[in-house]
Formats: sequence, C-alpha cells, structure tokens
Amino acid sequence: MRPRLAIVVAGLSVVLLRLAILPVCPIPLPFNPDDFSFLLAADTFAAGRVTNPTPVMWPHFESMHITMYPTYVSMYFPAQGLLLAAGKVLLGHPWFGLLIVDGLMCAALCWMLQAWLPKNWAFVGAMIAVLRLGLFSYWINSYTGAGCVAALGGALVLGALPRLIRGGRLANGWWLALGISILILSRPYEGFLLCVPTAAVLGHWLLFGKNRPSPAAMLRATALPLLVVVVTGSWMAYYDYRSFGSPLTLPYTIDRAQYAVTPYYVWQSLRPEPAYRHAVMRDFYTRQEMKVFREVHNVSTFVPRTLGKVFGALQFYAGPALLIPLIMIRRILLDKRIRFLVVCLAVLCAGMVIEIYLVAHYLAVFTCVMYAIGLQAMRHLRVWEPGGRPVGLALVRTALTVCVIMAVIRLGARPLGIAPFERPESEWMGLWYGPEHFGADRANVQSQLEHSPGKHLVLVRYDLATHWSVDEWVSNSPDIDNSKVIWAREMDKDNNQELIRHYSDRQVWLVQPDLSTGILTRYPGFQRLGSSPPEFASSDAAPITK
Repeated sequence: MRPRLAIVVAGLSVVLLRLAILPVCPIPLPFNPDDFSFLLAADTFAAGRVTNPTPVMWPHFESMHITMYPTYVSMYFPAQGLLLAAGKVLLGHPWFGLLIVDGLMCAALCWMLQAWLPKNWAFVGAMIAVLRLGLFSYWINSYTGAGCVAALGGALVLGALPRLIRGGRLANGWWLALGISILILSRPYEGFLLCVPTAAVLGHWLLFGKNRPSPAAMLRATALPLLVVVVTGSWMAYYDYRSFGSPLTLPYTIDRAQYAVTPYYVWQSLRPEPAYRHAVMRDFYTRQEMKVFREVHNVSTFVPRTLGKVFGALQFYAGPALLIPLIMIRRILLDKRIRFLVVCLAVLCAGMVIEIYLVAHYLAVFTCVMYAIGLQAMRHLRVWEPGGRPVGLALVRTALTVCVIMAVIRLGARPLGIAPFERPESEWMGLWYGPEHFGADRANVQSQLEHSPGKHLVLVRYDLATHWSVDEWVSNSPDIDNSKVIWAREMDKDNNQELIRHYSDRQVWLVQPDLSTGILTRYPGFQRLGSSPPEFASSDAAPITK
C-alpha cells in the first residue's frame, strides 16, 4: 500500500469503525471527576471564555480536579478541553472532537512508523493501534486523560525528526513545531522528556551532520515553525494568567496546593492536611492517594510498586498477545535502527520512576516509541527459526490473530454473555470500556429534571461506607446560576439552608447514589408551596433503576 494511502486508511478506519459500533459501544457518558473536569473546560471554551468567575456558593460545588478559586476552571492543561469544545461547536457533541483526534492519532502513528520502519510494518502497527487504542481503550470511551492528543503530538515530533535528518524537506519542521505545540498544551512534562533527546539529535545534526542545511536556509525554514511554538507558549502563559493569576502558575499547581496532601514527585514532602469541607474529598486525597505515596516511600513496597507500573504499561500498550515479540529484547537492544527510540524509552523510564503516580495516559506521548520498538521486535521474531523451523513466523501470526479475536470478543461480549469489567478499577485496562450503564443513573436524573417545569437544585448525599469515589455526581456547567439543574454537595444544616435560600426560586431535591434503588426525593422540609412534582415522579419519589 502506498505510504500516503496507508496513513489515510489508518486514520479513517478508526473513525468509521468506531461510528459503526456505536450500537454496541455508544457515546460514553461522563461519570468520573476527570470526565467532568475536561467537559467543564470544553463548555468554557465553547462559550468563548478561558475561565469562569468563582460561584457565590462555591463550597457546595467543590469537586476533585476542578479549581474553584481564584477562578472556576478545570485543573488540567487545555488541549483536551479545546478539542472537546471543537467537537461540541462544530459537530454538536464533545465526543466527536475526541473521535476526530483519535483518527488523527492513528494516522500520525502510521506516518511516524514509516520514518523508522518498512512501510508495510508501519501500516501493521497503525492497525494494531486502531484495535487496541482507537476503538476500545478509555482514551476514546471516556473523556479522561488526553491520551489521544498527547500521542498525536509525540508521533508528529518523532515522525518529523528522521525526515529532517535524512535530508527531507525542511517543511517537516512545521510538523515538528506542531507536535511540540500539542505537547505544551497537553502533557508538557512527558513532552519535555521526549524533546530532550530529540533536541540533542537535532543539535548534533545541525553542527556536524553531512547533509545539514546552510545557516541561511535553516533560518528561513525554522523561523515560522519556531514562531508557532512561541505563540503556543505565549497563549499557554495567557491561559495560566487568566485562570490562576500568574503566567508562571501552571495547571495542577493551585488545585493540588488547595486540596492535595501528597506531592507528585518522590523527593517532595507531604503537605499539611487542609480543612476539607466534604468527607468524600478528604477520603480521596488522604486515604486513596496516601496509600500510593506510602508504598512508593517504603523500602519493602517500592520495588513491587515500580514493577507494577511496568506491568501496567505493558498491559495497556501491548497486552498478552503483543508481549510475545519481547522475547527478542536482546536483539532490540543491539539494533542500531531504533537505538535512538530505545534511548527515548530509557529517558521516559527515568522520568516515571521519580513520579509517585502513573496511569496509562501519562505515557501517551511515547506511544509511537513503544509501538516502533514492539514492531521491530516482531520483525526480529518473524525471522527466528530455531532448528530450521519457522517458529517466529507462527508466533507473529498468532499475536496478530489474537488482537483481532480479542476485538471481536469485546464487540460480542453482551450477546455471548461475557460480562465486561463491572468497574474500571484501573486505567491500565487495555480493552476497558466497561458496561454501558456508567454515568447512566446521573444522566437519567439530569434528563428528567431538564424536562420538568421550573428550575432545580439537587443536593447529593453519599454513603461513604459504600461509595465508589470515581463515581461522581456533583458537576455543573460554567454558568451555574443560570443552569436549569444545579448539582451541589450536601453539607451541614446551616450551610444547606444558606444554599437553599440563595436559590429560593428552585425546587430542592435529594439524590443518594449509593442506595440500592438510586432514589431521587424531595429534600426534607424544603418543598416549595404550590409546586407540583415532575411528571416522572410519584408524590414522594422518582425511582432510578440501576
């Protein structure tokens, strides 16, 4: 297949296939704090703003990974929010923006692999990514992580690098600049880890390369691409200034300082515990995150925890089928063709060891590196013939066949009676999509209230003994006061009364997500005189079936 056609096929196939399986794997509903944080960013950008003023009653609206002051904004870098906003504005739903970037990721991965490997193997790698990442991973089946956009940026950087050095058109500098810009807006720390070895190779080429361009030609070719990077960095500084009060205050910083006890890096100390207003948030920051922190800082658990990170990465990016080629690891380490990529992977490992937390999208920038190394291992395995028998060829064919079979099984899981994961307990699940009811209970309540008369205030009460912290219900639009339905955390009696008085024109409801029947009821003692219940409700309650 021609290289350009292969790139187009890789990109279009994931978009068309994902649309084709919508009856089985529908557009995901948001349900976890990260989903709601990124969607808040999307709604903010779609409204033409970069941030929002702090709500008057903000303590009731606090949630993990959403910053309430100095402004009301997602704590994350803006790339994922921007692409979700584009999907909402241009195509009518945020998920379609994610789907388009999913296709661009697979196309860029194919383009990158063509620069490092034979063209037919590059296409094989891109189609593996379609099956493993493009269709069934949480990158496309939730709104969490910015995995697709970060992987796109990394592929553009490492696809442009060898083309520049081998005497290709200097216009590839545009792709390099675009990749760097995407990394600045999505995952700058991992992007920095990738750009360090990339800059070293580019610098060596510019100083000592046989086919290096003249200084004048280089200046002409790099001036505008460098301007793109500078403009991106300047906009990021503007975003930080508007959102967090300073162009040098990066996302994460304010939110973690206000709520988190544990740091991100192993050499940092614990912070003093803040005065939490909500028990569910205290549990998340002081128990769940603390457990990981203590494991990393304990001699007896550090090695198992680190090995767990490695196993999780292999599980997500390769899975059991694609682990087989790694028996060629010795040949990979001696392979000059991909030596630079092995160095990049080593830099990534060093950067991840010093981080306390690690989930799959943290590594997304290096997706193309891992796929290129895995495919080269597969090429070595293919020609392995111990005793003159084509054992390696059989193993390669088996691995590829298993990838296809796993995709088919996932599609047919419901008709075949195979239960998907009940809960996405780990972001490492390579084929995780989970049952289709994630987020459905909250979405049902939201829809019912949206279609009932008047405006509504819903107070959420969790049962901490049974509540799953990833299942979040408190999430609001950027313009909370003008929303038809407002979600708030229940607090003590005085605070609740103050909230209800502030929204005196609203019907007040209580939702208890952890009840076995998921009951929505009128909030005790605060039914508005002369009001009638929504059509979906009985005189006392509306049951939500789980």
